[in-house]
Amino acid sequence: MALAREQAGHVVVAIGGAWQLDADLPDLERLDADLFSEQELTSIAFETSDLVAWDSGLVSYLASLAWRCRERGIEVREEGLPEGVQALLRLASTVPERRAEGRNEHADPFLRRFGQDFIDLARSTGEILAFVGEVTLAVRSMVAGRARFRRSELWLLIEEVGADALPIISLISFLVGLILGYIGDQQLAQFGARIFVADLVGLAIVIQMGALITAIVLAGRTGAAFAAQLGTMQVNEEIDALRTLGISPVEFLVLPRLIALVAMTPLLAIYANLTGILGGAFAGTVVGGLNPAEYFTETVAAIGWNHITQGLISATVFGAIVAVSGCLRGMQSGRSAAAVGEATTSAVVTSIVFIVIASAVLTIVFDAVGLS
Repeated sequence: MALAREQAGHVVVAIGGAWQLDADLPDLERLDADLFSEQELTSIAFETSDLVAWDSGLVSYLASLAWRCRERGIEVREEGLPEGVQALLRLASTVPERRAEGRNEHADPFLRRFGQDFIDLARSTGEILAFVGEVTLAVRSMVAGRARFRRSELWLLIEEVGADALPIISLISFLVGLILGYIGDQQLAQFGARIFVADLVGLAIVIQMGALITAIVLAGRTGAAFAAQLGTMQVNEEIDALRTLGISPVEFLVLPRLIALVAMTPLLAIYANLTGILGGAFAGTVVGGLNPAEYFTETVAAIGWNHITQGLISATVFGAIVAVSGCLRGMQSGRSAAAVGEATTSAVVTSIVFIVIASAVLTIVFDAVGLS
């Protein structure tokens, strides 16, 4: 390799011989010192008439040289290079350098990470509130008779949310009632008060556990399904198509899902209450030796309409939370299979978190208004 100055600020680099990986290539650092020693250098060119053979060794060498030139604002003229070398250099400059994603040599300070997390939380809260506002407007349009969605799809959603969920709710609520009855019997037997197992199971199931069981099952089953459905529509650009046609996606897609869950969750909660009480009765009669008629009489005496009302109100709120959370994450989904999976997971987590928060808030409210 030789350097020849044609005019002030311009250098021609002559490349000859064989430039291959197994050959002894010139030292780039030495060329760096010779080439950039001139302060007025503005451009470099290449002359390759004596080049015999080349491979990726030449391309790698020239790519490194071109990168150093660009750092100093020096123009690199590639016209004198073989066409294949020029094409590979253009490709190398087009693809960005891959950085090691797993390395984090300089971790962000704690305050910076905490601030970023707080900003993300505030942004997420704003998105949730905005979506809730859109859903509220859609509900108002429905009340006014202006909402546009397919009634046939609503009945299919009601079937999917309600009847199809009965087997899993039956199993879980019966087992939860059985566990509560067994534990209650073990403790109350020490005081000779096994009959109060009926009170314990009945009140726990009707006031809180029945609605919670139903909501958590629907969060994992229906909320995740809603997020996956809407996320897939986002990938296929179906939601964008609705907007193009002037149809609100919230009215057309979210509203029927919200109606189905709000309508069916209280009914499923009542069913969960019954099966949970049956589970407790099984434990009380088989393990505790209580008379079935006596057990159910005590259960009826312990449960009041105020307790049933608490459970139904909680179930209605939980159903709305599951519907909004599932649809929100589905509408926020990215346009890839991985993004749809993340949206599905996020829908379940969001639903459960807000269900627990709502349960605590409703318990305080019921106690404050004297409904307990």
